[in-house]
Amino acid sequence: MTEHYDLLETRDPELREREQFAQLARQIAHAKRHAPAFARSLADVEPADITAREALARLPVVRKSELAELQRAGRPFGGLAATSWGHARRVFASPGSIYEPEGAAPDYWRFARGLFAAGFRAGDLVHNCFSYHFTPAGSMFETAAHALGCTVFPGGTGQTEQQIAIMSDLAPVGYVGTPSFLRIILDRADELRVNLPSLTKGLVSAEPFPPSLRDALVARGIHAYQVYGTADVGAIAYETPAREGLIIDEGVLVEIVRPGTGDPVAPGEVGEVVVTTLTNVDYPLIRFGTGDLSAALPGVSSCGRTNQRIKGWLGRADQTTKVKGMFVHPAQVAAIVKRHPEVRRARLVVDNPEGSDRMMLHVEVCGVEAPLAEAIVESIREVTKLRGEVTFRALDELPNDGKVIDDLRKLE
Repeated sequence: MTEHYDLLETRDPELREREQFAQLARQIAHAKRHAPAFARSLADVEPADITAREALARLPVVRKSELAELQRAGRPFGGLAATSWGHARRVFASPGSIYEPEGAAPDYWRFARGLFAAGFRAGDLVHNCFSYHFTPAGSMFETAAHALGCTVFPGGTGQTEQQIAIMSDLAPVGYVGTPSFLRIILDRADELRVNLPSLTKGLVSAEPFPPSLRDALVARGIHAYQVYGTADVGAIAYETPAREGLIIDEGVLVEIVRPGTGDPVAPGEVGEVVVTTLTNVDYPLIRFGTGDLSAALPGVSSCGRTNQRIKGWLGRADQTTKVKGMFVHPAQVAAIVKRHPEVRRARLVVDNPEGSDRMMLHVEVCGVEAPLAEAIVESIREVTKLRGEVTFRALDELPNDGKVIDDLRKLE
């Protein structure tokens, strides 16, 4: 069995970086020509100048949390898309009335690479239990399976007993869907005393995939792997049989930034996943902030793929909260930190002792001086328009979990 989807996966990392930044220059030029929102936000950017990650990090971030408002102001796609009706193959709707176009390119969402890494091959019958209704997940995995030469049964969600009956009749070798629904199907099949021996492969997404469930599936002869993506950019990273984190897809550039900013974090530090698409000309998202947390892993995978790796989904980066009737955002915490170069990292802890909201900014610094504490308290008040306190922590004392705002209030 061929181990890799194509030669791109085993490129020399320096060659990959050069080739991807050449792609990026073309993508930025394309976005400026055909997507009005990028024409405005990147008006002063010369595409040929974005030749390294340091230059990329200076471009503005478009956050998923902003999409609904952008799209309401400019239907259907907020000026971020470079396609139109008749050219887009489909349009989908995600919660919050966010719309995503699907282009006509084969494997438009780029999930075929993840399917291949999970062992799917031409001639397989794939039972697709992602939704075909409103959201793009069903189409994402169907078009990927077709690109590999697989046949797809569009099972969709729900109707567990009918899914089992069809699996028993058609004997698919592979399942794609959420891991929780696969467990429900298998548990119900056990109750009905229906064997599903053909099912040996799986690619799961949209939920955490805990090791306990992974091992339980392996014990049943089903080797399932996870893939991480979003409805906006498609595939971002995928797991391989090495099970050493998730390998970044060849069609995107991924940065890990401090939540609320566009500033890359130190290697290994948890931050927000920011994605730039390199091959999607219909929806050429440049520095798209997913709102998800992850962290980069050092080195390369033992499976032979040489692209960078991330730990996988580690939570949500959008930690906005409301204190005394006013919203407090991670970007405000970042603004406070930027005022004080002595501060390396910070976390705003919100609690409510005796029922009254309180903000305490925990900051990592080398040494403590009273004037610094007073200055930070003043910055908290100026930036958030709320009173807050400060407490000093040693370097590396704050947990590496990506939290910028930790809301500990008990709302009983």
